[in-house]
Amino acid sequence: MRLDRLNEMEAFILQKGTASLEEIRESFGMSTNTIRRDINELIRRGHIRKVYGGVTAITGENPLPISYRSSRNREGKAAIGRLAAEFVRDGDMIFLDSGSTVLSLLPHLKERQDVTIVTHNLSAMAETVKYPNLRLIALGGMYSAPTSSFVGITTETELTRYNFSTVFIAATGVSLEKGLTNTTFVEAEIKRKVVENADRVVLLADHSKFGYASTISFLPFEELYAVVTDRPLAKEYLDVIEKHNIIYKCNS
Repeated sequence: MRLDRLNEMEAFILQKGTASLEEIRESFGMSTNTIRRDINELIRRGHIRKVYGGVTAITGENPLPISYRSSRNREGKAAIGRLAAEFVRDGDMIFLDSGSTVLSLLPHLKERQDVTIVTHNLSAMAETVKYPNLRLIALGGMYSAPTSSFVGITTETELTRYNFSTVFIAATGVSLEKGLTNTTFVEAEIKRKVVENADRVVLLADHSKFGYASTISFLPFEELYAVVTDRPLAKEYLDVIEKHNIIYKCNS
């Protein structure tokens, strides 16, 4: 389908930073005319712009689109969700942030009772209502299409009203030096705000997020309660996890 192709092409450009028309043509096996039409459509989305001989990503507060992030490493994310569900008890009030990985948690909560989900993640809202045993508190604010979430002062103010048993949080990048990082300032502010009102902060991140630091740091790695991932972490992470008594769950 053309939409799938456009999402894949956009992600390809955003990951490379800059790509020539020839690189895109070779990668996707289409005619130059088709590539040009697709690029014009992607430019209207607002994440890339034309440069001489190709296109470049618009840097700053533009994460990979949620449509693409949700489709990456589905098997790994499903395993993360299954393991993360072990932290949820009957009667808990939990927070799900805007990361695509947190969606994988919800199908594993269908046996829990009296659990309240608080989220600004529109995709998580839509998924939560599928399970009648889960309560949903949807945070308002200004809608951000790239992250499929609500952000801004209204969202941050609403967050101060709640005390969370567990916050399930994602990150664009995770490093020992910079901690948990994100590309978007408004998202990072929400993440900072929510961890202030949490008994436990659980990081849900697949293997691709580790060893990489994005633009904005929002939480030191050693302040986590738990780390849930899909593949074994490098020794330097395991050493810090052991030193700070962080719970570590891995699918492998």
